[in-house]
Amino acid sequence: MKTLNIGILAHVDAGKTSLTERLLFETGAIETVGSVDSGTTQTDSMDLERKRGITIRSAVVSFSIDDLDVNLIDTPGHADFISEVERALRVLDGAILVVSAVEGVQAQTRVLMRTLQRLGVPTLIFANKIDRMGAGTHVVTAIRERLTPHVVVMSEVQGIGTAAAQVTPRSFGSRDFPTELAETLADADDALLAAYLDDPHHITAEQYRAGLAAQVCSGRVCPVFYGSAVTGEGVADLVQAIGQLMPTDDGNADGPLSGTVFKIERGAAGEKVAYVRLWSGSMAVRDRITFYRPGPGGQATEYSGKITAMRVFGRRGRESETRLSAGGIAEVRGLKDVLIGDRIGESTTGYEQPHFARPGLESEIRAEHRADQTKLYAALRQLAEQDPFINVRRADGRQAITVSLYGEVQKEVIQATLAERFGISVGFGDTQTVYIEKVTGVGTSAEVIDKRGHDGFYATVGFRVEPGQPGSGVVYRLGVEPGSLPGAFHTAIRETVHETLRQGLCGWEVSDCVVTLTHSGYASPVSTGWDFRALTPLVLMDAVRKAGTRVYEPVNRFEVETPVRTLNAVLKRLAEAGAVPEEPVVDGDICRVEGTLPASRVHEVERRLPALFQGEGVFLSEFAEYRPVAGKAPVRPRTGANPLDRQEYLVALSIKRSAGRP
Repeated sequence: MKTLNIGILAHVDAGKTSLTERLLFETGAIETVGSVDSGTTQTDSMDLERKRGITIRSAVVSFSIDDLDVNLIDTPGHADFISEVERALRVLDGAILVVSAVEGVQAQTRVLMRTLQRLGVPTLIFANKIDRMGAGTHVVTAIRERLTPHVVVMSEVQGIGTAAAQVTPRSFGSRDFPTELAETLADADDALLAAYLDDPHHITAEQYRAGLAAQVCSGRVCPVFYGSAVTGEGVADLVQAIGQLMPTDDGNADGPLSGTVFKIERGAAGEKVAYVRLWSGSMAVRDRITFYRPGPGGQATEYSGKITAMRVFGRRGRESETRLSAGGIAEVRGLKDVLIGDRIGESTTGYEQPHFARPGLESEIRAEHRADQTKLYAALRQLAEQDPFINVRRADGRQAITVSLYGEVQKEVIQATLAERFGISVGFGDTQTVYIEKVTGVGTSAEVIDKRGHDGFYATVGFRVEPGQPGSGVVYRLGVEPGSLPGAFHTAIRETVHETLRQGLCGWEVSDCVVTLTHSGYASPVSTGWDFRALTPLVLMDAVRKAGTRVYEPVNRFEVETPVRTLNAVLKRLAEAGAVPEEPVVDGDICRVEGTLPASRVHEVERRLPALFQGEGVFLSEFAEYRPVAGKAPVRPRTGANPLDRQEYLVALSIKRSAGRP
């Protein structure tokens, strides 16, 4: 049995959840089509999703096309939930990008398409809402201009923009379509080009179809289908294309076990439920499996667990299967330590960088009832299992808890989830920018066992800290012989280095630096891992203090498309927000402007520009880089024991140890 795992992606309100419903109905997976407006869709299970008519958490549904099992992942369309999309992209064989034939190519559509192209994900484009007033074939022009010029329009539409809109598939045997197809495919298919130049009439429909499928699978060409998810018009053609043009995965069930955890939920009894895509091998209920957590510096931490239950996605009637084979997706229970991003089976070195920038905002969150504050922290930690990017932080000695965010809508989701699932009412403080720190010089520090005095650390540790390459994060190196310490002590030092540098001199995460272990030593048999974990922050932060740091702010690159008549007003508003625009480019009645903008002002611009666009403009923004903060550096309150104050740190360490905490 062949398997295909595809994602459905779109700008919010383009109709992807409605299309998911229609695909399930068209293939016989459901008997009636649910409605986003009425909250009866298969994939929007959260109350807030039903109330707002948006997708917040990715969901997996399945249907069959002949002998092909298709697992479809419905992903969020709102930019605030981009981390959900990022996790889904890790497990896709292909994607359907939904574009509204009314609104056209929107800002988030372009972000998603760029990512799909960068990853080489085979993509079909569905031009939705052809039955709506305002729909037009101009959507294809916009796709060619703003997404990719390498498109093939697979259908013709009559009555577009009316309730009677109809779609007719284009035939490989027609007069015009083969010529258009050959011109598109010939750039990357020398054999097809030679055959076409020799005698285009001798090229069969199957040759055209095979050539198109090859270039779709390589990610070069994107077929475009007109249709309506509401009426079902054109959806049958899309279903046929999924079966004929997308790459299927037979999998290697006999290969070594290898899979990815891309989603975590909690079951009715509070147990963890891991969503696993298996790339190779197979696993079954009652199997004890090993899984690995990628970490900084190319290292991975090993865990294990026994599978107690499994639900395999696939053809109806097979959900009770107890074995998952290569190429498939399943819900897996019993792995209590598992987290999103863990690798099942074989360990792979190297940290998998996210495809999207991490959240650039954070906000303080507090329980409305003081008695719920402790419960709040535990609840947020559980939510962080489902979305690690919310990065829950709590300062010792303070009740303040902060969470990382992509935007304001995410606050509403967290607030509603805490109320519905945990019975906790919360409020948020003002949204703040998340900065980073970079080392500005070279600093060294060391402490050895025979000079430990009254502190009692049975360990020798020394570090050199210096600037690293932009975007390199924290690079940890050994400047001592690996055999100078037992492996467990080396691990304790390396892990503590990365943990300590989450807070620099001003409280922000330290990035783009190189940390070299210059001194090491231990006293057998009294030295323990605790000695190295406890001493490392003191020595490391002393070296960082000597090196010095500077605070950097996130900066986004933006693109604006606006009517020429509104250009001056748009440029004025951008300048007020601290943007640095480049020279505008005029194309007919439309003007395009690119430039940079502080990430802290992006949401302000997103709120204020639409009123100037007069319904015809687009604002697109993506993280670009970090730049030094001008003026006084912002400071964030520290969490945990403060190694910059030795006496305070040692007191806190003593209290934790006497309480039996690591």
